[in-house]
Amino acid sequence: MNDSMPDVFGAGETDSDDTPDDTAWCQSSVVYQIYPRSFADSNGDGIGDLRGIIARLDHLEILGVDIIWLSPIYASPHDDNGYDISDYRAIDPVFGTLEDFDLLVAEVHRRGMTLLMDLVVNHTSDEHPWFVESASSRDNPKRDWYWWRPARTGGIGGEPGAEPTNWGSFFSGSTWELDEASGEYYLHLFSRKQPDLNWENADVREAVYEMMRWWLDRGVDGFRMDVINLISKDPALPDGVIAPDKHYGDGFPHYGYGPRIHEFLHEMHERVFAGRVGRFLTVGEMPGVTVEQARRFTDPARRELDMVFQFEHVSLDNGPSGKWDPRPLDVRELKASFARWQEGLAKVGWNSLYWNNHDQPRAVSRFGDDRLYWAESATMLATVLHFQRGTPYVYQGEELGMTNVPFGGISDFRDIESLNYFAEAIEELGG
Repeated sequence: MNDSMPDVFGAGETDSDDTPDDTAWCQSSVVYQIYPRSFADSNGDGIGDLRGIIARLDHLEILGVDIIWLSPIYASPHDDNGYDISDYRAIDPVFGTLEDFDLLVAEVHRRGMTLLMDLVVNHTSDEHPWFVESASSRDNPKRDWYWWRPARTGGIGGEPGAEPTNWGSFFSGSTWELDEASGEYYLHLFSRKQPDLNWENADVREAVYEMMRWWLDRGVDGFRMDVINLISKDPALPDGVIAPDKHYGDGFPHYGYGPRIHEFLHEMHERVFAGRVGRFLTVGEMPGVTVEQARRFTDPARRELDMVFQFEHVSLDNGPSGKWDPRPLDVRELKASFARWQEGLAKVGWNSLYWNNHDQPRAVSRFGDDRLYWAESATMLATVLHFQRGTPYVYQGEELGMTNVPFGGISDFRDIESLNYFAEAIEELGG
């Protein structure tokens, strides 16, 4: 810990209008997100790839893109479209090779742009060697790299209610999966094939930092950090409150803004980026983050993150039961949300600006009129986005005013969260 820092791990913050020169470049940049699988296919196999991206870089340069954010291209079983990583240092063969990646980095840099990798370190795939070792026995040295717990006192492993806590997963069901071989449960906030890493273990953190340095040495210019505010959990893993219409408890208060989150992010900055020559960008995707928390995360004096990715404005059309229960958007609420974030980060901190991405519907269809006033809607939304204080993010095709694809039925979906919710709804309805 650097004792000269102003309350690095607490609630303190500076109140200066000054921004260090090493972050000014990204605050005046435009980011373009590429979802590799659906961006450009170079070999005709129906799946986008790195060579396809390389072939379209001139298009992005002409658009005026400064930073390219690449969704996961690591080796993966693709249970969650690549956000379940089985090897952090390998390119999945469906996307290409490390040689293809090196060429992509070189071509991006040759055009004066920078490349941002998706960093997924709240969890790994259950096929990652770390977890395979961890699950091999209770005595394995990597056992504590993940969150393992016995059945609840008095419970029998595998029976409903025996889970160590009552938390519900983001992807439906419990956050706990029983490992029959060891008789213990492991924690997974998302898919059962995405076990959560135990960031309380210093060896886990060092392994992550070493991997990040490896990619930076390869030419990467920074990271968009997937659900990074979830990495610090209350070690007691207490039960959550169960809402009247829910089957599981809400564990978010115990991991959404955990007790060591500022410590971990500051340590990451110091171990990975401090003293490194060059310009690097860190973006923290943070579901549930408040304006006040974002201000602390992105205060330059604290040396944690350059900007946050928050969800408040894209949650305003969610009904009482969440995003599966949509309601009409109240434009006054949207304006108030924008104003709150603009004012809250006006002197200290920085925000990412976006309408859509791989987790959100197309903005023209959601917030505009994709039929009668398609062009006007796309123009209006772009104007609102780019005229705010913050770094704008453009999702592939957004520059063309792309609209939602009309799916014919559930069989067209590949998103695990949607599929799990559909199956759960059918079961509850007795279908």
